[in-house]
Amino acid sequence: MAGHSKWANIKHKKGKADAARGKIFTKIGREIAIAVKEGGSDPTQNNKLRDVIAKARSNNMPNDNIDRSIKKAAGELGNVTYEEFIYEGYAPGGIAVIVSVVTDNRNRTASDVRHIFDKNGGSLGQSGSVGYLFDYKGVIIMENDGKLDADEVMMNALDAGAEDVEETEEAFEILTAANDFSAVREALEGKGYTFLSAEREYIPQMTNAVTDEEVLVKIQKMLDMLDENDDVVEVYHNAE
Repeated sequence: MAGHSKWANIKHKKGKADAARGKIFTKIGREIAIAVKEGGSDPTQNNKLRDVIAKARSNNMPNDNIDRSIKKAAGELGNVTYEEFIYEGYAPGGIAVIVSVVTDNRNRTASDVRHIFDKNGGSLGQSGSVGYLFDYKGVIIMENDGKLDADEVMMNALDAGAEDVEETEEAFEILTAANDFSAVREALEGKGYTFLSAEREYIPQMTNAVTDEEVLVKIQKMLDMLDENDDVVEVYHNAE
């Protein structure tokens, strides 16, 4: 449940992701639709679309699925209008939660998200109610498999404009300013690096340790329900 470690979250979600890959592809397809709506269907002219395509590939989404999603979003295979929203609130134990959604029905999604918060003893707040507790950053994760030179990774990342590089035994976690994310990601791709994950994310400024086992179970249930909702793209929290 670590709120500060993207690598921990990747490992936690991997089993579920392997079992529900179709749902993940559907969610990414919606993100592609948003990107195409905002900047067009040509990835060379649309930074956001390039970012989502990179996310799709890191999740092993086939190129045919990616191309079909782009064409659908461009109106070539039908047309559905999606919108992006952020919901903010608290889980049990005062844990701050940010929920990123992409939906074609705002009322349905608002009702579903509120129900999940209420059902699990949380409370949905107003816009900005917990956002100030997080920093919006680019986060790039590369597996530390022993084949990469740590000094070289750090040098290349910092030269590309990254703010920080953290090395663990299992991964390199590269942080960027949100506006610099695309440039850093593309520069590292140009160096031949591949990523386990590369996205803009809400990172908690401080984590909140949860020691009560019952509260922990309630928080995890709420986070799982949010993850399983078709409209929810990502869930961020500050639980430790």
